[in-house]
Amino acid sequence: MPGFSAHLHARGRKGARSRERAIMKPLNSLLSGLPTTIFTVMSALAVRHDAINLGQGFPDTEGPADLIEAAAAALRDGRNQYPPLTGVPELREAVARSNARFYDLAIDPAREVIVTSGATEALAASLMALLDPGDEVVVLEPLYDTYVPMIRALGAIPRPVRLTPPHWSLPRAELEAAFGPRTKAILLNSPMNPTGKVFTQDELAVIADLVARHDVYAICDEVYEHLTFGARHIPLMTLPGMRERCLRIGSAGKSFSLTGWKVGYITAPATLAGCVAKAHQLLTFTTAPNLQRAVAMGLDKETDYFATLASDMRAKRDLLSDGLRGVGFDVLPCDGSYFVVADIRPTGFAGDDVAFCRAMTERCRVTAIPVSAFYSTEDAPGHLVRFAFCKREEVLTEAVARLRAGLPDLFGA
Repeated sequence: MPGFSAHLHARGRKGARSRERAIMKPLNSLLSGLPTTIFTVMSALAVRHDAINLGQGFPDTEGPADLIEAAAAALRDGRNQYPPLTGVPELREAVARSNARFYDLAIDPAREVIVTSGATEALAASLMALLDPGDEVVVLEPLYDTYVPMIRALGAIPRPVRLTPPHWSLPRAELEAAFGPRTKAILLNSPMNPTGKVFTQDELAVIADLVARHDVYAICDEVYEHLTFGARHIPLMTLPGMRERCLRIGSAGKSFSLTGWKVGYITAPATLAGCVAKAHQLLTFTTAPNLQRAVAMGLDKETDYFATLASDMRAKRDLLSDGLRGVGFDVLPCDGSYFVVADIRPTGFAGDDVAFCRAMTERCRVTAIPVSAFYSTEDAPGHLVRFAFCKREEVLTEAVARLRAGLPDLFGA
């Protein structure tokens, strides 16, 4: 029975392949163990219920038309091959001019600026440049959700310190206790996602003192630098003694409402920038040259552009915050970024922030993100949710109307 014999032989090969698959070595334990992000979960739920998605932090309008035209024209100018590893000269020079104009920082564009494929890559390259396995990094919670996995992926150890709501004040004793002989860096996000906090001069002075006293570095995530509302953004790099210890990260996506472009830039002393460039070479090597040249033009825009960007976003913050208060939330202070945090406890909802966000999506057709997702430690607050206000005013108005209509039923859930 040759057919039957061939069938058995095929089954044998299939069984061998199955056994091979069954005994394959496991994947990276950190990455394979990461859960599906809350952003993916809530965005999928928003689509299922045709909800207004105020969970994801990106504008729903295009950025400046002249930048888009410049990027399109740059695709046709015959310079589409590999640009320099550290970025096209036009953009590095524009980053240096921007540092001088806004913060009085004198930066060498040839040696102290690295252009990256977005601020997330800038964070990864900066951490790679600084950390060895076993090093410790102080982080402030709640925090952007990629910080801790990046640190752990490099074999380093995050040391979280919790800020105290509602003003997200800096607990100085706890912060000082987090620094020790193995501390290599602090990761500072200001203006801060998800809280909307802008660190004050006094708070930055405390951080600078610890950085200097413990001989460590500061990775400064400043992607919302031009999105502050009444508070002044002060780069840690501008404080005495910090110039040689800071890596300052900016983002074209946030400064020009073009988050899909993924163009970031690191300002750092030459001794640090050289090592960051080596990490950048291993990650992406370079970034689309047409986008870089367009962003260079953007950074040279008149100061009025950046003031208008902030004032327009402030109006949206106020529109959503007033609406949230009007339907029963307590709204926490917000001095910058795309986000406002609301306290759900006045609503009388019986569950935690995760359950609330799910129920709000299903019943009110408005989606937010539970703030507990921004903690890496146990016993995170379960009563806070984050709303993104970087949307068109009519979208925010409709979201508030949906909440007003649907929340009475939700409050008793």
